[in-house]
Amino acid sequence: MHRLRNASRDYDWGSSSDIPHFLGASPDGRPLAEIWMGTHELSPSEVEVDGDTASLAGVAGQLPYMMKILAAGRPLSLQVHPNAQLARVGFEAENAAGVPLDAPHRTYKDPRHKPEMAYALTTFDTLVGFRPTAEILRVLDGIDTDLASRLAEELRVKPGFDGIVRIVEQLVQEPPEPAEIAAIVDECRRLVAQHVDVKRAYLTVLEVSEHFPGDSGLVLTLLLNRVTLQPGEAAFLGAGIIHAHLHGMCLEVMTSSDNVLRAGLTSKHVDPEGLVTCLERGMSRLARITPEVVGTETEVFAPDVDEFALAVTQVAVAANGVELYGTGRRIALCTGGRVELVAGNGDRLSMVRGDSVYLDPADGRVEVEGSGEVAVAFTPDDEIAGRLIDLV
Repeated sequence: MHRLRNASRDYDWGSSSDIPHFLGASPDGRPLAEIWMGTHELSPSEVEVDGDTASLAGVAGQLPYMMKILAAGRPLSLQVHPNAQLARVGFEAENAAGVPLDAPHRTYKDPRHKPEMAYALTTFDTLVGFRPTAEILRVLDGIDTDLASRLAEELRVKPGFDGIVRIVEQLVQEPPEPAEIAAIVDECRRLVAQHVDVKRAYLTVLEVSEHFPGDSGLVLTLLLNRVTLQPGEAAFLGAGIIHAHLHGMCLEVMTSSDNVLRAGLTSKHVDPEGLVTCLERGMSRLARITPEVVGTETEVFAPDVDEFALAVTQVAVAANGVELYGTGRRIALCTGGRVELVAGNGDRLSMVRGDSVYLDPADGRVEVEGSGEVAVAFTPDDEIAGRLIDLV
């Protein structure tokens, strides 16, 4: 068992208090957005070995997954992640063009796809996946502006996924005039004041406009489902699903990738054409994950991917010790309380909230004692299969 030292990211959308509070540290005013745990080339973790420091990759090899603590103080960018083929082709093309890996305008940071799962640590709000056509039309028909009327008419002429994508393409490649966007915001404000809304679509525009006034992404949010996860709930976002997290703190577990294509609501590099190319059909992957219960203490969230799953174990003082799920290469994060891990060889390691540990296959059966909660990222086998419930 090796304690981890993890890199942090202070993106401008981060929260100045959530992650420091989670880690038991004092806020320093920075908008701390993410803590990365894994072996990704851009921000690999380090481990403590015999009082010294080594790279996690040097001890564990390259892990197929990584885990993040993510805290959104304001909305993230409208984004989508590529599938495996697009990631490989895009990565090779940017390498051939000589684009540095750390260049701000680089899109593909690695050749891997990026499906991901969000496990809520606080109430977590996100926009994810397209609303059904009929629902989008109800949203647009309620807004008395020329732009909303034009978009609704286009969707009536060409309904369904292809028609929605055509509207997305139009909005990101030929953004509306600022006055047209402002008119949409004003209409949403009028409707919300009258207690009129369609599944929080108008409220979302008002919330996001506080941070991105005049951004064409405000209009795009009208097309997306708003989903709220309560602490302990998880949702799966397959590659090709458009989304934008709004606020709250979660654990993200994903393939070891940082490929993100953005279309708005951001100060980072945007790639509208690339985003449209990555959009995929099939909203069944936009799903809440029903966990598999192991014993009485552990819930296993296993979406339909080969690279990652998450097991969350809660233990009470009265318990004699609860076995953590799995025996392979695992990353364990204490998400609450004070616990102690006990390896098969008798080694012990104490953890409080925010502490993270790499568990090696050689550690064998690892038990957790004390009172608290431990989340474990791992590569699933055929014995566990999560159930996905369509959110829309």
